[in-house]
Amino acid sequence: MANLISLLHQYGILIVFGVVLIEQMGLPIPAFPILIVSGALAMEGGTPLPVVLAVSMLACLLSDLFWFRAGRRYGKRILKLLCRISLSPDYCVSQTEDNFKRWGPKAMVVAKFIPGFNTIAPPMAGAMGTGVPTFLIFALLGGLVWSSVGIGIGVYFHSSVDQVLEILSTMGSTALMVLGSLLALFVLFKYIERKRFEKATQTERITIDELKELLSTGQEHVLVDARSLTAQSLEPAVPGALLANGDPVAALAALPKDRIIIVYCSCPNDVTAAHVAKQLHTHGYKRARPLHGGLDAWNTAFRPSDPSLTPAPGR
Repeated sequence: MANLISLLHQYGILIVFGVVLIEQMGLPIPAFPILIVSGALAMEGGTPLPVVLAVSMLACLLSDLFWFRAGRRYGKRILKLLCRISLSPDYCVSQTEDNFKRWGPKAMVVAKFIPGFNTIAPPMAGAMGTGVPTFLIFALLGGLVWSSVGIGIGVYFHSSVDQVLEILSTMGSTALMVLGSLLALFVLFKYIERKRFEKATQTERITIDELKELLSTGQEHVLVDARSLTAQSLEPAVPGALLANGDPVAALAALPKDRIIIVYCSCPNDVTAAHVAKQLHTHGYKRARPLHGGLDAWNTAFRPSDPSLTPAPGR
């Protein structure tokens, strides 16, 4: 631990830049403690505060610009990728879409304080068509606020932080083992949370081949679009599909309980559609099933040039 503190004194700039950049890119490496320690060390003759702040903001901006450009180029595909590699449950895309729709680019100011939102917000801004100047203003402001809070905490409690660092330095390798164990426990907790959510949304899905057979036999059915309002504005719904708009039970109130209901979304692992299908089950719609692959699977299977495969409204 003494070596770590010495490294922070000698290479504080590089460590701050690297850790902040890695965290902002989406990896579960906590950068806030490094900012707090750097702020405390700055009060004891370490790297000057303005330099620490500038380096932290630069790392934030580089990460935000990378994900912004990815979102602008690849749209929702990059959002799905981020949720697949994230330790947060897959509903993070839908939550972020709704939050960003509500607040717009201003959400970038507080996004870094919200786990999951901090990585998803920049590509969402790109996918939503936010202008580059507007994005840069709010991204810089968000990086400034987030970095300043972390560094400011270190400055305010620098005497207490110094005492903690001194205790850790006397513990040697034991302190590193403790810190490593805490990080491992955090990652394990997030992994278990994700698996619990996946288990909670487990239900029988209908495949695209089964949907084709359903269409060919003319069985009465209803397609339900369970995506967020933001997702619906980014990509058109299946023709004839009912828009759940947050209340699928109300949208289907006039339908008989034995109707075949196919729910689709555009989120990873069909989690929103599965959640809505299970919600419908509890209200008596036992034949509701999520579409495996969601809207992407439907778009791949049913070409707009083939009207015979387009579901009729209200079926």
